[in-house]
Amino acid sequence: MPRPIPRFDPASPVLVRLICFLLAFVTLVLYWPVQNFQFNNYDDAQYLTQNPRVQNGLSVQAVGWAFTTGHAGNWHPLTWLSHLLDVQVFGFNAGGHHLTNLLFHVANTLLLFLLLRRWTGAIWRSAFVAALFAWHPMHVESVAWVAERKDVLSTFFWLLTMLAYGKYAGASRAAGLPEPPKPWAARRFYLLTLLLFALGLLCKPILVSLPLILLLVDYWPLHRIQVPFSAKNALPLLLEKVPFFLLAAASCLITFLVQKKGGAVQPLENLALADRLANAIVSYARYLGKLFWPANLAVFYPFSRDLPLAEVLSAALLLLVVFGVVVCLAKTHPPLVVGWLWFFITLVPVIGLVQVGDQALADRYTYVPYIGLFVILAWEVPPLFAAEGPKAGIFLKLSAALVLSACLLAARHQLRYWQNSITLFTRAIQVSGNNVVAECNLGLALAAQGQTDEAILHERRAIQINPNYPAAQNNLGIFLEEQGKWDEAAVPLLAALKTNPQYDEAYYNLGLISLHRGRLDEAIARFQTAISLNPQYDKAVANLGIALAQQGHLDEAIAQYRRALELAPNNPFAHNALGRALESRKKFDEAAAQYSAAIACKPEFADAHENLGVVLALLGRFTESEDQFAQALKLRPASASASIHFNLGNALLRQNKLQAAATQYTEALRLQPGNLEAQTNLALVLNRLGQSHPAP
Repeated sequence: MPRPIPRFDPASPVLVRLICFLLAFVTLVLYWPVQNFQFNNYDDAQYLTQNPRVQNGLSVQAVGWAFTTGHAGNWHPLTWLSHLLDVQVFGFNAGGHHLTNLLFHVANTLLLFLLLRRWTGAIWRSAFVAALFAWHPMHVESVAWVAERKDVLSTFFWLLTMLAYGKYAGASRAAGLPEPPKPWAARRFYLLTLLLFALGLLCKPILVSLPLILLLVDYWPLHRIQVPFSAKNALPLLLEKVPFFLLAAASCLITFLVQKKGGAVQPLENLALADRLANAIVSYARYLGKLFWPANLAVFYPFSRDLPLAEVLSAALLLLVVFGVVVCLAKTHPPLVVGWLWFFITLVPVIGLVQVGDQALADRYTYVPYIGLFVILAWEVPPLFAAEGPKAGIFLKLSAALVLSACLLAARHQLRYWQNSITLFTRAIQVSGNNVVAECNLGLALAAQGQTDEAILHERRAIQINPNYPAAQNNLGIFLEEQGKWDEAAVPLLAALKTNPQYDEAYYNLGLISLHRGRLDEAIARFQTAISLNPQYDKAVANLGIALAQQGHLDEAIAQYRRALELAPNNPFAHNALGRALESRKKFDEAAAQYSAAIACKPEFADAHENLGVVLALLGRFTESEDQFAQALKLRPASASASIHFNLGNALLRQNKLQAAATQYTEALRLQPGNLEAQTNLALVLNRLGQSHPAP
């Protein structure tokens, strides 16, 4: 017979509300700094900052895209919808996106507490589990990383599914609350459970293990499975899970196909099954270790094909010992069985047997699995001290307080590394040594800050660690290209294509080099190849238009610009290029609209300000033209602003502001002494001012 579950303390509703308040308040205080954090360049780029499909927020087209895309190697339409809604509300203010993650984490903490409290009646143990969940340092990654919205969002539906399942199963009666629902109501809760499970799968396929977890909680704490087990007792419970298993199987199939198409799944010829199995065994042991000693955490842990045999055997022995203890104590310690199997089963989809990506393990993968281990700590440790008297109770309370305090301090320490990409990947390199992903992404972050020389050093270091890492080769090519070292830049880009012949970005960047060199046919071919590999590549489409325009194919160029803007309406370079094409066709009003759109997308776009100033002058709107040239001068380096000074001088001359015009022409001639038009106009202005003009 199952053990009776204690009834609630009559005063518990007030206590429950107080605990909920404290859990929410402390969690908010712990993570409040995330509102000042930036997006990082590892997944946040493809989810948000460089994803043209997300940049316009919610729309009918965007919703359709969310349900049909396999972008980022996953099919998770509800996650995309949450990002689209954030963009609609916050734009690209990173703090707002971080706040959404935090609020979901708080909601998950409260749901976990209420779930365990309802199912077990154990208020303080439930609160301890929820606090560990909220404050453990291993969970910082899921909260502080905007792209891991799928973690906190899918867990929200995971916990709602379990709450609904508890209602269906009559958990309220087991906890001493009112009678269970009538049969029609139970069926309603069953359908609600199934619906919530389906919604969770639309957030992240990690929920595929949930049907097995529902079977576990049937054993404890719901006590729907009687001990000893019998087929008569277990069969109905298995049958009611069939729709859940079917949904999970469908999600597994879709995820595998999407990730394989996106190249995220490592084939066996690249990563042997023996290496995967060894890594999986060691990773289980490492996750256990990080539960108790969460030090040296990193955003990325490199996969090693050379794990020491002693480490693999030690990890395997540890797992066997734990399983042996669980089996021996199964009859008398249900929380131990459920907690351990919860941890083990929920890690299976991400443990690496089907290897997705290059990581050995990841902190974020513990967001749900650790709940099982927290339950073991809360339910199995206190009875060990039950016979020791009142002092043991005090010791337990002090120990719990110390553990939670240590978690808070360690989580706050870990949180600071998530401020930006530089702090994040610098830390990863410090704690994990030869980390090709961290070196590569740190290079990107430094380049974004204008530290191109330092960025090149890190990309070279990444290539040194892994000579066949195409992302680092591509980045190195980009940075060398930006320095005008076109021959040198082509070498790593061609190497990236040798490693990955389907690498669209490498083709695109080689196309840019060809465009700079004036090899237009070669540039067009490379842009077309990039587009054939990625039809949504708006930058490649826009630059294909530029190459066509330089060949004199203006109609084809305009068509490509418009196509690029259909793919990415906020692409400022496509707007600017289309404006130039329309300007050459004497369509000045349309050109001005495109330049204005480019500036709206990128206010610091100096070329667009200058171009808008030119067409406004052609339209006779000289005051507005003057303002645009002034903006361009603020944005463009002084050494490269001769044309702006000249055009601003023209705008001032047309307004009869002769002295100001003379100043601008003089500055243009200082920067570009051979500018005959500036010399002529300056002479004209000085003549009208009655001043002499020295010979150049």
